[in-house]
Amino acid sequence: MTLPQRREIETDRRLLLLVGLVVVTAATLIGTSLPPALVSARSATVNDVAVLVTLTLTIALGTLVKARVRIRSTTQSISWNETAIIVGAAIAPTSVVVLSTAVGIALASLRLSPMKLAFGIGKNVIVAWGAGTALAMTTWTWPPSGLSELLMPLTLAYVVAALLDDLLAIPVIALASQTSIGRQFRANLDLRLAGFAVRFVVAAFTLVILQAEPRLLLAVPPLVLSLHLAYSARIRGRTEQQAWQRLARTTDALNVVDLDNVLTTAVTQAAELFSADEVEIELRDGGRTVRGATVGITFDGPTDTATEVDGTVVPTPLEGHDRSVDIGVLRLRFRGPVRLSEREQYTLRTFASALCTAVRNAQAYAELARVADEHAYAAAHDALTGLANRRQLLDQGTEQLSARHADGVTALVLIDLNHFKEVNDTLGHAAGDQVLVQVADRLRGAAQSSDLVARLGGDEFAVLLRGLPAPAVAAHRADTLLAALHEPFELDGMRISVEASGGISVAPASGGMPELLRRADVAMYQAKRAGQRISTYAPTRDTADLNRLTLGGDLPRAVADHEFIVNFQPIVDLGTGEVTSAEALARWHHPTHGLIDPLRFLEAVERSGMLPAFAEAILDQALIAAADWRDAGFDVPVAVNVSPRSLLDARFPGSVLARLRAHDLPPERLVLELTETLTLSQLDVVDRVLSRLRDEGVRLALDDFGTGYSSLSLLSRIPVHELKIDRSFVTTMESSAEAAAVIRSTLDLGRSLNLAVVAEGVESEPQRRALWELGCSAGQGHLFARPMPAGTLLATMLRGSGGQPGTLAPPLHDTGAVIRLNQTRRQAGRSRPDRHLPA
Repeated sequence: MTLPQRREIETDRRLLLLVGLVVVTAATLIGTSLPPALVSARSATVNDVAVLVTLTLTIALGTLVKARVRIRSTTQSISWNETAIIVGAAIAPTSVVVLSTAVGIALASLRLSPMKLAFGIGKNVIVAWGAGTALAMTTWTWPPSGLSELLMPLTLAYVVAALLDDLLAIPVIALASQTSIGRQFRANLDLRLAGFAVRFVVAAFTLVILQAEPRLLLAVPPLVLSLHLAYSARIRGRTEQQAWQRLARTTDALNVVDLDNVLTTAVTQAAELFSADEVEIELRDGGRTVRGATVGITFDGPTDTATEVDGTVVPTPLEGHDRSVDIGVLRLRFRGPVRLSEREQYTLRTFASALCTAVRNAQAYAELARVADEHAYAAAHDALTGLANRRQLLDQGTEQLSARHADGVTALVLIDLNHFKEVNDTLGHAAGDQVLVQVADRLRGAAQSSDLVARLGGDEFAVLLRGLPAPAVAAHRADTLLAALHEPFELDGMRISVEASGGISVAPASGGMPELLRRADVAMYQAKRAGQRISTYAPTRDTADLNRLTLGGDLPRAVADHEFIVNFQPIVDLGTGEVTSAEALARWHHPTHGLIDPLRFLEAVERSGMLPAFAEAILDQALIAAADWRDAGFDVPVAVNVSPRSLLDARFPGSVLARLRAHDLPPERLVLELTETLTLSQLDVVDRVLSRLRDEGVRLALDDFGTGYSSLSLLSRIPVHELKIDRSFVTTMESSAEAAAVIRSTLDLGRSLNLAVVAEGVESEPQRRALWELGCSAGQGHLFARPMPAGTLLATMLRGSGGQPGTLAPPLHDTGAVIRLNQTRRQAGRSRPDRHLPA
């Protein structure tokens, strides 16, 4: 037996106990009223008998004239019998009123179930006894000598009757509806008080007429009927108003993206909204059925499982407003006979339509999440071997290096298969793939649970060793890994021997995961050149490191002599071809080595302590260019890449804002491009720096999004305005479904978070058009322009494309042309009102 079923049985038991207590009390009162009533009957006149019969019929009539409110399969009634009871208590003995009430309620309620009949008689008998007793405790006599002698005792009697009526009825209704007594008491309290007041006035008015001129009693029934109709209309209006309010709250509650939450909310809210004993939702997709009530879900499983609730079933199809989509059916179940009103039927259809939309949205979101998970897995794993790929290796290695002081020594083993090309050339690529899969399996088996085994591409593998007790252990672990490849491989009945070379590098003090990978690569080629199986990285044999040391010594002179220059690559509106901003790209014009790429000198700049001076020099050139473009009529923002180490400097925001003021440029004309690297993992440190820059109006962009250097968790912390899709995805989007999926996901994410999205590496018109149709508004790449000096870019913008200054490419469509957009593009247009890159 389920928990909700046990609760239902307990509720029925408590309800039966409460009704039984009321009935026993009423039976006792009837028993004590019989002797005095029989004594009075012996001396009764014809007039007394007429009064008794009239009183009994009036109570019966007052019971029949009622306003009905349905609670689950039970209909609760608000009647006028208490008015008749009060009038009877005023003109007849209490014992007579008690018996008349019992008979009158019984006559009017013969069609009800035995429990309802017994409770109705019992409750009203107690009310009659309470009203009569209250009057007996005063100086009441009939007829009263004056108006005050009528009103004061009558008020006391009516208050007692009203309180007894609520105290007896509300707990029963609360149990039947499974709500709290306090909530039930507060429900429609104003209407109940108004009803009590009206019925008291009618009772008092009736007694006044009865005392003055009994023939005027003919005017009472029309008055009562009018008041009853008005009160019933007020109750219906209030009920409908509350129903619409609950419907609005319920449909709002359905606006969640988890299907289980949607179904749970729908079941519990519908049970309350329609006062149903059970709500069932059957979904055609997957054959799933969910049942429950206000207390929660009682069943979630296959559709062919029967329900335990017998009675009335009200089915409604789950379909959209246009009825073009039917995803299942919603069923309301009641234990007894129920017929929904016209308003309830309309509310049910509206709720079913909202539920249909919510279920479809949740199913679509679940499918998107599933596809995103698949893409995330594919983006982090090698498709052939199932090992981690280069991106995952860099991500996890970067995370490990940020915590290496606590977890011991981190090392990397790079493994390359020797002469593997001969296997492909001799046996074919399919055989070569089988060998790679077996190599992956052996490496995975030889590695420890804390190690990360990755395939970097081709015949190159890497194993990240984490938590080593000492650097020397790395060589022993590497020997174990290579020994696993010593035995021949079985391939279609042949035994093939494959040799491998390995390079070992221990985590450097700086440079992060890329440097660790570079050093392992250097060590591996040292092993190949020396004819060894394994070699450990030796700085003295790393010529690249010697060159970097030389560059590091030249940095002070380079900053002083302005050897750092800035080129600019424009960012273009993909639809119109207009320049919307430009990215500043630093270069070192070295007097000896010529033009040096940032990848070769940035690490040296960060280690040398020259980073603030270097950053200020680059920023100055970028802002000067932006000011010159503005003066020439092109108010184009400029984007500058920021070293993560700069974000650890509390003085950095002040320096940026000072340079903006010096060049008279508003902060929104500057975009700072960020990447997730080792120092960005210390997000708590950079929060204040980024928040101040953003608060001042400087725009922030997340560069290389989707390459592993950026993540969704990073987006939740860094308040960026813009995402930049890495060029690797744009380059392969036409041939790789995974790359296209990453681009679509990034654009969807940008729309959801109201972020601008820029595609890097746009090389061809087909790429431009495909990106624009997917909803990407801006891009940069060689299709529009290569990086160039600021003056050259200004001249290019002045010249324009096709005689249109400020454009670098013709628009995709002529002005005024009617174009047909696919669904993705239409959604993008609706989600972002301005397709231009925000300034």
